[in-house]
Amino acid sequence: VCDFGGAQGFSGKRIKGVCSDMVGLGTLINAAAILAGGIIGLWGGTFMKERHQNAMQTACGISIMFIGAAGAMGKMLTVHDDVITSGQSMLITVCLVLGAFIGEIINIEAAFEHFGEWLKEKTNNTSDASFVNAFVSASLTVSIGAMAIVGSLQDGIFGDWSVLATKGVLDLIIILVMTCSMGKGCIFSAIPVFVFEGLMTLLAVFIKPYMTELALNYIALVGSILIFCVGLNLIWEKKMRVANMLPALLLAYLAAVLPLGAIL
Repeated sequence: VCDFGGAQGFSGKRIKGVCSDMVGLGTLINAAAILAGGIIGLWGGTFMKERHQNAMQTACGISIMFIGAAGAMGKMLTVHDDVITSGQSMLITVCLVLGAFIGEIINIEAAFEHFGEWLKEKTNNTSDASFVNAFVSASLTVSIGAMAIVGSLQDGIFGDWSVLATKGVLDLIIILVMTCSMGKGCIFSAIPVFVFEGLMTLLAVFIKPYMTELALNYIALVGSILIFCVGLNLIWEKKMRVANMLPALLLAYLAAVLPLGAIL
């Protein structure tokens, strides 16, 4: 453990944590944790009947919904004089509606699915009908969220990989359960996590000046709602193309840094 000599993070708080000369170690730990959780889950799933797997998938969906709801409520609700008030309703509506519209035009979900189909073929899993859905659902669950952004920034700038290591422990548990119920496609969610967090870590020095605390809060709020939607898809038959809603995260950032964002 080392002290970063008064260095300040994106929120202005003094950083104190694990120091490493190897930038990107947090990304490697997070991806390795996902792989470990998937392998353990794949082994555990072989001992379960279909009804057990279905029950675990439902339980996992409920858990993810509550994780998403808790993250969203933490950013929406404030307490003043013992009175709870909510806000950011307009921000959520504008970002999700416009984000979904942009995402449907680009069809991000199709890109995820095509990559999943490619992985299924290359890994000789063409007989696994649930492979692509498992890959997409798991990837969205562990890739969306403030911890990935915050952890990558701190890893790239300060060499502090503790946030990504913590996220890795959480992801290990989530992917373990999802793999037990949905199959080996979940294991490959380590790939988008590795790519996203790796790029964020490498670009951290350039991104940090533009990643304000307000921007992180907005991204965390919208990202938590998208995680909630992933949970819904796990409980009921897939009804929402959550990947096509990912542009909402960019819109949330723009709402924080542009003057127009003040009215949201």
